[in-house]
Amino acid sequence: MTTVYAALRDRLLVWEDGPEELTTTSRLEGRALECLAISPDVPERVFVGTFESGLHRSTDGGDSFESLETEFVPERESGYGGAKNLESAAVTAVTISPHDPDVVYAGTEPSRVYRSSDGGDSWEHLEGLTDLPSADSWFFPPRPHTHHVRWLEVDPFDPERLYVGVEAGAFVLSPDGGESWQERPPGSRRDNHSMATHPDREGLVYSAAGDGFARSTDGGESWDHPQEGLEHRYCWSVAPDPGDPESVLVSSASGAGSAHTASSAESYVYRKSGVEPWERLEGRGLPTGEGVVRAELATGTEPGVVYAVNNRGPFRTTNFGDSWERLEVTWPEGLEAQAPRGLAVLEG
Repeated sequence: MTTVYAALRDRLLVWEDGPEELTTTSRLEGRALECLAISPDVPERVFVGTFESGLHRSTDGGDSFESLETEFVPERESGYGGAKNLESAAVTAVTISPHDPDVVYAGTEPSRVYRSSDGGDSWEHLEGLTDLPSADSWFFPPRPHTHHVRWLEVDPFDPERLYVGVEAGAFVLSPDGGESWQERPPGSRRDNHSMATHPDREGLVYSAAGDGFARSTDGGESWDHPQEGLEHRYCWSVAPDPGDPESVLVSSASGAGSAHTASSAESYVYRKSGVEPWERLEGRGLPTGEGVVRAELATGTEPGVVYAVNNRGPFRTTNFGDSWERLEVTWPEGLEAQAPRGLAVLEG
């Protein structure tokens, strides 16, 4: 059974295998969605971050959601054993530890990182992020008075190693679960949009950033920039092949306007394998080019399986981009004008 979750700007769409076809349900309509996370270890628990109404959690696979009461003033104590709740209504990143599904990290605007050790019931503010020397230079161009955590990733080999992408300003890593922070290691990007690791390759981290693609082989301590063939370098989403950590897909455009805005969109998907240059994937069943916003990518569990969603709908490849098929699902009217905000897949 396969369940696909897509966070659009104004709703969460859930597609599930039915007796004869995929069924479509819509949740959290009008909530200004920003991100989502699901763990295959607890598939009924779904986290969705929103820009204006905080973090929402489902414990029944997305059939219903509860607000996790994230609109608290700074330093206000919550009723959960004295732990602080999230202090912002804008939850821009969320991830679940691959080592323990009860460990959840959330990032907000303005930039803060929170950790829950009980599946979202209570939260601890991991302080010190904005005390880093470069923090005064962080800014998000559409709202230059602020910035936010765009991505969070837990290392699959070290449960305490956390990767943080601040939009825009820095790549930050923590070797100790947020007790301390290290910023801007050599070669790291400044505008990290998404990151990916691989369970079969220790130390490997990929970053898709507004200032280009980057790769680390030492757990984020240093980075290189294999760019040959990557003609569009405003990178958004990145997904390695589940069966080959040396092969990776990235969605990209020439800039923010052609990435996110349907009326001016022109985006593409590229593939890289090992030392070979990037290859632009066109004419393979996945819409790209004029009128197509940048895709959100998510891996399946089998080698070569990747899902993508853009403003034309959801798609799937089983051969790592050689060919794509559109999922035969309902695509509600009006979604061709939206840029997706997140994608997650549960298989099995």
